[in-house]
Amino acid sequence: MTQPSPEAPIEDLLRTLAPQVLGVLARTHGQFDACEDAVQEALLEASLRWPMALPDNPRAWLMAVASRRLVDMWRSESARRAREERATAIDVQAGSVSEADDTLTLMFLCCHPALTAPSQLALTLRAVGGLTTAEIASAFLVPEATIGQRISRAKQGIQKAGAAFTMPPASERKARLGVVLHVLYLIFNEGYAASSGPSLQREELTTEAIRVTRLLVAVAPQELEAVGLLALMLLTDSRRAARALPDGTPVPLAEQDRSLWNREQLEEGIALLSSVLGRGAAGPYQLQAAIAAVHAEAASDEETDWPQILALYSVLDAVAPSPVVTLNRAVAVAMVHGPVAGLELLVGLDAALGRTHRLDAVRGHLLEMAGSYAEARAAYLSAAKKTGNLPERKYLMGKVARLDEQ
Repeated sequence: MTQPSPEAPIEDLLRTLAPQVLGVLARTHGQFDACEDAVQEALLEASLRWPMALPDNPRAWLMAVASRRLVDMWRSESARRAREERATAIDVQAGSVSEADDTLTLMFLCCHPALTAPSQLALTLRAVGGLTTAEIASAFLVPEATIGQRISRAKQGIQKAGAAFTMPPASERKARLGVVLHVLYLIFNEGYAASSGPSLQREELTTEAIRVTRLLVAVAPQELEAVGLLALMLLTDSRRAARALPDGTPVPLAEQDRSLWNREQLEEGIALLSSVLGRGAAGPYQLQAAIAAVHAEAASDEETDWPQILALYSVLDAVAPSPVVTLNRAVAVAMVHGPVAGLELLVGLDAALGRTHRLDAVRGHLLEMAGSYAEARAAYLSAAKKTGNLPERKYLMGKVARLDEQ
């Protein structure tokens, strides 16, 4: 046993290993529901034990514990001895298994057509992304209990459908691709702008989302939206080093030191986007990547081509309308036509986005641009109360304090 390393937090390690272990168990036994429960129990035990002493082979430890949990479950249900013995005989090293293939296969399994789209998303975010029920609820803007019910029903649905742990044929893969892309997008977003916790961003999530999206593009390079999503992730993640001060305080895009942006990621993202644009009707991920590319190509905030960004948001709003798109478009409208025009677009968004802090944060920003400082202060304060992310809250309260000095 070794002492845990500060450079590799236990939570990050568990999040990385969970889909690998679940993939091996599900492929070996084909009982997704039982395997997922066993992995969750193993993760709980690891979270209690590992802070004191980290095993020399954490993945093997999780495999062994999860396998024992499966045996215990089957014993309690009077399962056949042969199946129990097979579980006990699992090679805990699993060195011959491709972890990458298992992760992709697990994603497509969770996106089984027997499940509703919301259940597919919730289950995949839990099993593959390692997000908590609370984090998934935040992404969906729904109560936590609703997500818990979706995950439970989804696991039962996988079991009833008798789904095998194999990559579906190409025809089925295409049908499930939209949900897989959406899941990867949500995992990346949770990493880029964490909904809660002490850090502004969670690098382990953005890194994993990019890794799995690369795998997906390698498997299906003809899927233009998959390439567009990878481009979007790279272009967005390229700003990571400039997004926060050393003390963790967020730095808005307009104030970021662009020399800190990762040029290699920017160049790869733009090249990927260029390779798919014009080959068909652009989907939402390609359009968002195009918006990110416009920001990336501007040497400074003052040189940003906001009219082009607004035009792209208008197309995105037509292709994939959503309250979040409207919120982002409002900022672009404000930059082109003034803050009052942007504020007009925010009217009516409270019903959909009132639970999150982002609507109030944008409203505060546009009100401040318009010189309505008292109203801006109230909006920033409301946003600060709603966010569970500590650096974000600190930043918003800083905005409140500065307006108090006006």
